[in-house]
Amino acid sequence: MGVIVKGKPVADALLAKVQADAEALRQNGAPLCLAVILVGDDPASKIYVGKKHETCERVGIQSRMYHLAESVSQQELLELIEKLNKDAQVTGILVQLPLPAHIHARQVLRSIDTHKDVDAFSMLLDMSGDDLVPCTAGGILELIHSTGVEIAGKNCVVVGRSNIVGKPMAMLLLHENGTVTICHSGTVDLGDQTRQADILIVAVGKKKLITADMVKDGAFVVDIGMNRDASGKLCGDVDFEAIKEKASYITPVPGGVGPMTIAMLMYNTVEAAKRQFAVRRDI
Repeated sequence: MGVIVKGKPVADALLAKVQADAEALRQNGAPLCLAVILVGDDPASKIYVGKKHETCERVGIQSRMYHLAESVSQQELLELIEKLNKDAQVTGILVQLPLPAHIHARQVLRSIDTHKDVDAFSMLLDMSGDDLVPCTAGGILELIHSTGVEIAGKNCVVVGRSNIVGKPMAMLLLHENGTVTICHSGTVDLGDQTRQADILIVAVGKKKLITADMVKDGAFVVDIGMNRDASGKLCGDVDFEAIKEKASYITPVPGGVGPMTIAMLMYNTVEAAKRQFAVRRDI
């Protein structure tokens, strides 16, 4: 049976570093504040925002919550973001997704000052490796690194092409010299592609899409899916019970990638503040 890679120990180690960096910033008089904008009353979004606020308190990051009505206009939302962009005390801005249908999400995300975009959705990853990275993709990379597995030279297959996970994940793997294939709904014979993967990352939101016969012996399998099976139990995009017998490493659902996403958000928030403070001190 493969090693089950749990996110909490890795996330806790990263949060300990974040907490130390946050304290150092405060000792130097630097602002450190995450502004979170929630539009509407989506239950899942409210839970996620609550967890982000709790984690901010845990590591010493000030957080501001802006809860807007579902009916808020796009212009009103953009005006709030512009106000936060100009607020020197706010060092990170996050707009909780999804947004209501009448809001143009891409325009909203692109309106965030890139220096404060801690979700990193508005940024293009360059080849320098210096940009902040989207939190889930960055968290997955941290999980892989924690095992000591080398990415360079590996065949890496990413199932899913979302702007939030799939695309940035593929770019990060390329940065580390992985040979990357992206699969999606238009891929012919998905299993033929996934069986080539030394590192397989699945993020499509379809329960148990990946079965044991679709996985190479000894593969590193990362499951980002969050679904419910027929009995209502949380499950991922891969058949965990069957695949754990073939994989060398595998992440569980829940308890795998999930804890890493918020930990990486906290890391990005502190890193953004450090960079902004450094620039101000140089002026």
